Amino acid sequence: MPTTSNLEDRSKPAMSGRKIAIWILAAACVASAATALFLRQLHARTVNLTGVVLIQDADPRKQLPIPNVEITVRNASAEITQKSDSAGFFRLRVPIVAWLGEETSIEFRHPSYRPVDLTERLQNHIYVVRMTPVPQKAASVPNQPEVTITDVRVRYAEKATTPINVGSTVKTFEVNNTGGVQCDDRPPCSPDGKWKATIGGVTLDAGEGQEFRNVRVSCIAGPCPFTKVESDQFLQGGRVIKVFARDWSDEVTFLVEAEVIRSSLTDQIRQSYPAVFGRVLSFTLPPTGEGPSIEADMNGTEIVFPLGPDLNLSWAVCNVQPVADRTKLYSCELKPGYRFP
Repeated sequence: MPTTSNLEDRSKPAMSGRKIAIWILAAACVASAATALFLRQLHARTVNLTGVVLIQDADPRKQLPIPNVEITVRNASAEITQKSDSAGFFRLRVPIVAWLGEETSIEFRHPSYRPVDLTERLQNHIYVVRMTPVPQKAASVPNQPEVTITDVRVRYAEKATTPINVGSTVKTFEVNNTGGVQCDDRPPCSPDGKWKATIGGVTLDAGEGQEFRNVRVSCIAGPCPFTKVESDQFLQGGRVIKVFARDWSDEVTFLVEAEVIRSSLTDQIRQSYPAVFGRVLSFTLPPTGEGPSIEADMNGTEIVFPLGPDLNLSWAVCNVQPVADRTKLYSCELKPGYRFP
């Protein structure tokens, strides 16, 4: 019959095996949870797929941006759709797992252009996609000649500040001093530090909405050779000017003269000429440009065409896109039945 100690010895290996199995199972569960968490985080992370869509043309000047192109990125991990903006630009946030070796299809669709399909592994670069226009049926009546558009100009208004001279000002001031007094290091002194001096001046205010310009300061009476204007900041003008002078002899008199200017905000009409490439004209407006219209001769008759906020033209399709410094770039493509010479 086995002793108690022998029974305990036999049970130890069995207990150790069970502990090992439990540890292995626990480690597997932890690893599985960590893997699931990693995959969730991986799917949550995204990378930007960016690019631009242009018109296909051998002439780079005619490769204009195409807005409202529907771009779809599709693979086993994701399907994302977005449209290009007015500059033809697109940016799609694609899950990072779609970049890990999967083949992905990128589709570009627009009713006025032939579809473009790309199938490849996604790459971290700028996609430049060119789409070929779909030939349009002529809308003009058979045997009717096209309308010729010549001498195209762009007219717009721009706010401008116009200075208006509303008068002038004349002011005198005195600087009182007793000449021949030693300075003895008691400033203010003469420039060489020998004679006692006095600094005096005047402050002028042009009034609300007005400013001084062309300010002149002159010593007109007294021992003027022994004076000095302390600062020339008044030469910059402005609403308020301050003039100070140093006198190290007897009393002197200074004269201050200036023009008074009022600034008026007015609309000024500007005119520019667009660039024409093929059937497309392009022009820009400055950030302050407003109310653009296009002047043109149509078969010899001069007509003004206001663009308006909807960019409606009877003879062209226009779009606008912002560029650097809030400048606006306009592009207008002729409709069927019209032509540039």
